[in-house]
Amino acid sequence: MPTPEQTLDKKYRDLLAMIAEKASVAVAFSGGVDSSFLCHAAAAALGSKAIAITVVSPMLPKSEIDCAAMVARKVEIEHILIEESEIDAEVAENSKERCYFCKKIEFSNILDEAKKRGINTVLDGSNMDDLGDYRPGLKALEELQIFSPLRAAGLTKQDIRDLSKRFDLPTWDKPAFACLASRIPYGERIDREKLSRVEKAEDYLREAGFRQFRVRSHGDIARIEVSPEERRRFFDENLLDSISKSLKSYGFLYVSLELEGYVMGNLNRAIPKAGALA
Repeated sequence: MPTPEQTLDKKYRDLLAMIAEKASVAVAFSGGVDSSFLCHAAAAALGSKAIAITVVSPMLPKSEIDCAAMVARKVEIEHILIEESEIDAEVAENSKERCYFCKKIEFSNILDEAKKRGINTVLDGSNMDDLGDYRPGLKALEELQIFSPLRAAGLTKQDIRDLSKRFDLPTWDKPAFACLASRIPYGERIDREKLSRVEKAEDYLREAGFRQFRVRSHGDIARIEVSPEERRRFFDENLLDSISKSLKSYGFLYVSLELEGYVMGNLNRAIPKAGALA
């Protein structure tokens, strides 16, 4: 029986082989753990025949864009930015299919940019673990024939973190992240002001030393989620006052704490699992 390390090595070799078969690729690059590792793999497999494309929109905080630029320099992959200043009407409505509409627009733009450069294959960083949550965006990727090599190679999130650490990628232990729109409950309209105050609030928590967190926006209420092991920090009255005053200065009227702590996909609890979307 192969050891876990041998199994991981095989998955990585399979990944490189699948990417190399495409001759040239564009990686949809958000700056997160998965797409950062995919940029490394694409550059390793194809060299200058691989590029990375980041869509700069109100949904993506500046900190993620900065991280993407840093990773692109490290793995030596050409990095292209596409500016999207407006929020599409179907996305702004924030229905349960928001992610589908958003991914359809975003990846269509990435495809167009790639084709301008003679590249017909776009890669995305979804992995095996993404099949366990409600992710209507995967349907958009299928419709646009976006290739997901991490899934095809059978790589899990932990596999990707382990390989990222092996190759000294700065994102190997980066906390999970999702676009800012995921902080706003389905049915509540999305606009730039709401996204901006969430971004400022999360930047503040990051600067305060929190690692895994979300600031959920419920109208005028900010609901803070932090990892269970970080909750004890809120017994500090000075910290409580500082966070409350700062978040209120960004436009929230009330600031609350989710007592259970951060749970991935918290706003999806009442949503059907992947595969249930018509």
